[in-house]
Amino acid sequence: MAEVKNSFRGQSLLSGKGLGADADAFTTADVGAAGWRILDEDVSLPAAVLQASAMQHNLDWMAAFMRAYRVALAPHGKTTMCPALFQRQMQAGAWGITLATAPQVQAAHAHGIGRVLMANQLVGKANMAIIARLLRRPDFEFCCLVDSVDNVEALGRFFAGSGLRLRVLLEIGVAGGRSGVRDDAQAAAVVQALQRWPQALALVGVEVYEGVLKDEAGIRGLLRRTLDRFQALRQAAAFAESPALLSGAGSAWFDVVAEEFAAVAGEDDVQVVLRPGCYLSHDVGAYRQAAQRMQSSNPVARDLGEGLRPALQVWACVQSRPEPERVIVALGKRDAAYDAGLPQPHWHYRPGSDAPVKAAPGWQLTAMMDQHAFLQVDADADIAVGDLLSFDISHPCLTFDKWRHLLVVDDDWQVREALPTCF
Repeated sequence: MAEVKNSFRGQSLLSGKGLGADADAFTTADVGAAGWRILDEDVSLPAAVLQASAMQHNLDWMAAFMRAYRVALAPHGKTTMCPALFQRQMQAGAWGITLATAPQVQAAHAHGIGRVLMANQLVGKANMAIIARLLRRPDFEFCCLVDSVDNVEALGRFFAGSGLRLRVLLEIGVAGGRSGVRDDAQAAAVVQALQRWPQALALVGVEVYEGVLKDEAGIRGLLRRTLDRFQALRQAAAFAESPALLSGAGSAWFDVVAEEFAAVAGEDDVQVVLRPGCYLSHDVGAYRQAAQRMQSSNPVARDLGEGLRPALQVWACVQSRPEPERVIVALGKRDAAYDAGLPQPHWHYRPGSDAPVKAAPGWQLTAMMDQHAFLQVDADADIAVGDLLSFDISHPCLTFDKWRHLLVVDDDWQVREALPTCF
């Protein structure tokens, strides 16, 4: 991890795609002095761009939402795997950072994150060893999930042999879903197994991921079952710490989780922790649809006024117009997510003009290849080779992971920062 750490701290030169032609003369610490501007073609396109004002709005919005429900925020870091963004989330009041794998946890800790909720099971000797090394450090607080007796036994043997105590949450699942215990009998068996390893394992709460379901009624049912299990364990004094953790919420249904867990939020011996990750960048696909649902049904979201703003865009050049209605854009599957909907054209800019204009409503991508995107336009559309286009994204997780650096721009498209990722 040393190379990533040095890059984050501005001790190594920039390299890779989506940067200025003179990137190797700058570090992450001084790139703001480079004078790059997207519209002046100072940056090699395609480039992944984050708009600073939109990100700040999203940080403030989510902090206000969490305060209203008296719950804590541990945003899922796998979305961006960008330590500089983790730090902004922590500075905006986040309780900790959620991650999914031991290497992700290691990367986050190497860049100053001291509290991690790993919303996943910890399996495999090497992964356990990574966490064990981190647990020996006094500045590190960690918990992960368990949902089977087999996993509990493996963790118990490893951490007992290491002389360490691992904090765990019981994961509640649903039939046909992902991980998590399916019924009370499975839950009881896991809790009993944990009690056989009191020196090595500590049950500190209950966790659920509701996003495996798609209908609100089913999600509320799963959340209520989770809350019932939490309350039963609480009454049985099964938790090794106080406050006990109750955690849920991906990026699409965090309002519903907040509503259902509000029954215990704010109590002295309970810490409710929600884990949405995509709010910082937001998107124009599934998460925008979720935000629209929240605005119509959740009173806190309505009171906050304007909802989350899309902050992530990918800028690219028009490279060919071989047919009147077909434009080829130098943007591909190696640059932007396509699994949850193709990128959507937003801004159109002709170099030398005064300012970008909104892309015509009828323009749309119809297909993407590795390095090419097919843009359908009207035969008389005013778009030419060399023009610049920005694209809004659906499913930001699978766009972030295609970039070694993200460019943060102001409202005039001036590059202010280059933030490295740790994928």
